[in-house]
Amino acid sequence: MLTLTRPEGSEPQDFNLSRRGLAVAVFGGYALAALSAQAEPITTDAAGLITETVEIPAADRLVPAFVARPDAKGRFPVVVVISEVFGVHEYIRDICRRLAKLGYVAIATDFFIRAGDPSTVTDFAEVRRIVGAASEAQVLGDLEATLGFLKRQTYADKSKIAITGFCWGGAVVWQAAEKFKDIKAGAAWYGRLAPPKAGEFLSEPDRTWPVQFAANVRAPVIGLYAGKDGGIPLSDVETMKAALAAAGKTKSSIVVYPDSQHGFHADYRASYDAAAAADGWSRMLVHFAASGVKPKAFKPR
Repeated sequence: MLTLTRPEGSEPQDFNLSRRGLAVAVFGGYALAALSAQAEPITTDAAGLITETVEIPAADRLVPAFVARPDAKGRFPVVVVISEVFGVHEYIRDICRRLAKLGYVAIATDFFIRAGDPSTVTDFAEVRRIVGAASEAQVLGDLEATLGFLKRQTYADKSKIAITGFCWGGAVVWQAAEKFKDIKAGAAWYGRLAPPKAGEFLSEPDRTWPVQFAANVRAPVIGLYAGKDGGIPLSDVETMKAALAAAGKTKSSIVVYPDSQHGFHADYRASYDAAAAADGWSRMLVHFAASGVKPKAFKPR
């Protein structure tokens, strides 16, 4: 297993790409820059589901979002899924289908649409350009628009909304749990916690990071982190734990998988750790249910 050192995206040499890997990426919709040659990604079918791409009316334009939901009558609890730096590619869509199979409405908004599609490139400089163009204000605005869209849908239970996100999206989860009262619970997978050093990717002074606003996080969050993540040191994790404890945020917690690397849930990467991924997924679902966002059983039409 290769060591991944950057929470905002690794370099091509981290992944051991092959002709097979690139072929699967091209035809399977996975992120070109990150698919491992040895990957056997989990595939979840859409039987019993409705899957579609919708348009979210954001402040400046319509923004696409992928939705997977039960093909059944009634309103279902919601999980907002925030992507990695690679955008809404097949891994993220599959996560939405997994959640929908359980009885959730799952939605993944394309926050990077204005600057490009990071899943289609192999140059990490280009990935960072696309991701860096999504300002904090724009992302939070798009997220607010996504929540507004959900409230208008007859299939969504607007009183039961959770959020989960991976890598770049993990940091967004912490922000959303602070900003939006409609969000009842969050699960942050290896999202950066402390500000990057000056000059590093996403180090602009107008961006905020979880350790800076931990005291104001209103929805309980479970953080799922890797002990061998070179980009998110355990010292940052301990700082975040201390900040939450000092603020009395006893319903939020952080779990560290000591032998895992950054991206351990991403089943298309060399960093995938099946045991840690399964344990984190189970903890996430328990956390959501304990926070009042429990999946709803359904019978497909």
